Amino acid sequence: MKQEIKTKSAIFPMPVLLIATFSDDETVNVMNAAWGMMLDHDVVALNLDASHKTVENIRKRKGLVVHLADAKHVCEADYFGVVSGNQVSDKLSKTGMTYTKSELVDAPIINELPVALECEFIEFQDDETGIGLIAKVLRTSVEGTYLKDGKPDIDALQIIAFDPFTHGYYQVGKRVGEAFKDGLKLK
Repeated sequence: MKQEIKTKSAIFPMPVLLIATFSDDETVNVMNAAWGMMLDHDVVALNLDASHKTVENIRKRKGLVVHLADAKHVCEADYFGVVSGNQVSDKLSKTGMTYTKSELVDAPIINELPVALECEFIEFQDDETGIGLIAKVLRTSVEGTYLKDGKPDIDALQIIAFDPFTHGYYQVGKRVGEAFKDGLKLK
C-alpha cells in the first residue's frame, strides 16, 4: 500500500547538470543544477532563479555549456553545487579540471566531463509561471570513448542522477527494456 510522504519540488531521478559560463573577469563559473530538461529536440530549460552568478553570466554572454555529470566526478559536481559563484570567483580552478572555449558560444567546455551541450541563450522567464532559463542547443558532443555505434553508451558514461529525498547521487545504468517496442507486446 502506498504511504504519503512530504511533497518536494522534485521528481526522482533528477539529472545532475553542470552549467559552465564565463564571468566578467574571464574566469570559469560552473553550477550544479538538477532542475533541467529538454523542451524540444534542440531546446533546453533550466529552472534557475536570477540570484545565481551563472544566470547573470548567461544573460551577459548569451552562451552556456550544459554538461552531464558522471560518477568519476561526483566530488567536483557536488562542489559546484555547494559553493556559490557569488562567493568564489574561479570555482573550476579549485577542482583541477580544465576547459576549452566553445567555438559556437561564449562559454567553456569542461574537458574532463564526457557530454557537453553548447547552448545559445534564448530567454529568461522569471514570472510566477516561468520556467527559468531557456536555451537553444547548437551542438551536442560526447567523448569518443563513450560512443557505441555512433550513439552514447549509457553504461560506459556512468552519468549520475540526484535523489532529492535523501540527497544522494546515483549512477544511471543497466538497461531494463526497449522503448517503443516492449509495450507492443500488450497490444
